Amino acid sequence: MTNTDRRAVLRATAGLAFTAGCATSGAVAHPPPATSPAARPPAPGPRRFPGRPAQLTHGPRTHPRVALTFHGNGDPGTATALLREAEEHGARITVLAVGSWLDEHPDLARRILDGGHDLGNHTLHHLGVNDMSEADALAEIEGCADRLRKLTGSIGSWFRPSRAARASPLVERLARRVGYPHVLSYDVDSLDFTSPGAPAITRKVLGEVRNGSVVSLHFGYADTVAALPAVLEELDRRGLAAVTTTELFS
Repeated sequence: MTNTDRRAVLRATAGLAFTAGCATSGAVAHPPPATSPAARPPAPGPRRFPGRPAQLTHGPRTHPRVALTFHGNGDPGTATALLREAEEHGARITVLAVGSWLDEHPDLARRILDGGHDLGNHTLHHLGVNDMSEADALAEIEGCADRLRKLTGSIGSWFRPSRAARASPLVERLARRVGYPHVLSYDVDSLDFTSPGAPAITRKVLGEVRNGSVVSLHFGYADTVAALPAVLEELDRRGLAAVTTTELFS
């Protein structure tokens, strides 16, 4: 099913539900009252995937699925634009959020989750966590986990080290202590943080992505916003579903 067909089905389903509601009540249907934050269930927490290594770089190569993962930092306008673009294409993404960014933009935590996306931990201040002392590195991981817990009821689904593709043995051990069974790495680096232009990002991602890939991207960069539609359209043409990282490994 193409994205156009998928959106048409969703519109039709919504229309049927609206009509049925009106017929049952005999009155104009009104949306249900918004659920208060306190009444919302906790966000999904970390999961252990038996047989998988402590540091995950890609998912199963046998399934036509990929995970687009975004480092959550920078201008919130690019975050909402990227989330909206993904959702319009029927895609789900994974956001590894910086704790201090969540302090500045707390509403984005629930915005990410309400869109059906994964939300995880990318340390508190986005510093070089592998180069820190044990106490400082633990504070970075726990600090972001605390922000996530306060905003969503859980420490998030994933941990990814800041300023490094892979965690050092110490950071891996500390992440496990905080509650993350796996460290999330990646096998495709878009290099979008170098601002190479949207065509370069598109070529880099599509030239390397394959079944099971985990792609590293970033909020906060206009080039990434401009590149995402072409990336999603080509993934769809290839039959590669863009799913959350949890779905990729499930």
